[in-house]
Amino acid sequence: MSFLNGFKKAALGAVFVGTAATAAGAVELRGWNIHVEEYPVSIAMDSFMADVAERTNGEVTGKTYHNGVLGSQPDAIEQIRLGVIDFGEFSLGPMGQSIPETNVVSLPFIFKSIPQMYELMDGEVGEAIGEGMKAKGIVPLGWYDAGARSFYNSVRPINTPADVEGLKVRVMSNDLFVKMVESMDGNATPMAFAEVYQSIKTGVVDGAENNPPSYESTNHYEVAKYYSLTEHLIIPECLCMSLKTWEKLTPEQQEILKDAGHKSALLQRELWAEREAASMATVQAGGTVVNKIADKAPFQAAMAPVYESFLADNPDLTDLVNMIRNAD
Repeated sequence: MSFLNGFKKAALGAVFVGTAATAAGAVELRGWNIHVEEYPVSIAMDSFMADVAERTNGEVTGKTYHNGVLGSQPDAIEQIRLGVIDFGEFSLGPMGQSIPETNVVSLPFIFKSIPQMYELMDGEVGEAIGEGMKAKGIVPLGWYDAGARSFYNSVRPINTPADVEGLKVRVMSNDLFVKMVESMDGNATPMAFAEVYQSIKTGVVDGAENNPPSYESTNHYEVAKYYSLTEHLIIPECLCMSLKTWEKLTPEQQEILKDAGHKSALLQRELWAEREAASMATVQAGGTVVNKIADKAPFQAAMAPVYESFLADNPDLTDLVNMIRNAD
């Protein structure tokens, strides 16, 4: 039995026992998750609920509904705020429409590395973003990893911003990401993710950007052999709870959920790292040329127009942006 399958069976078994022991008046939670059951996020969420059920002696139990069966991510975020769904796991990117503080982590190169993101999100930065989320009805319990997005293309390796010049790069439909590519004199092309493989193959675009599991699982590495680890976007995800549900819990239960949430985040990060390593091994075995970036400072400097525009529109977020950019 693999580690993941064994862990998952144990976690689900603990949830079953906890639910069976639920007494009258106890709390039963409904959780939202977009991923399949074997995904690192899903396994960590099941472990979270198992831990909570055990440590509350069955007073707080629940179930995570995987595969997005409770609705789309934007809908689920709104349902969390309204208390229709009790907890969920979301990218901070889509939260930006309703929670300005979460938009900060969508700025390119704002984090210097994945380990730095962990440290900052587990500390003052996470607390500041969390306060903004609470003001909108959402309580963060743990910060999950979604990896770092890097550029890949069919033309050449990218080592400096000048290497992006002239490249046609697919980006997500977001002005921040369009400006990011344009600031390096590239040609940003928003398009649906499902169209990227054929578009690279036919030369409509030269490449795109994403994390290693996405680059590998979509077979984009077959048509874009240069993968440059710019890590320009490191957007964390959040295991979080409805404030309406949170306020129904006792202080002791709240402490248990916060601790269990953080522990599940540590597990998810470990599982994500394993998944990324496996994906990198696959693409390199398939002939991908992978290059690390020796100095990211020129990329960060090239993002000045992106930051100027963002802060002009969101002056109240200046201190939070500077807190992250000035961190070691």
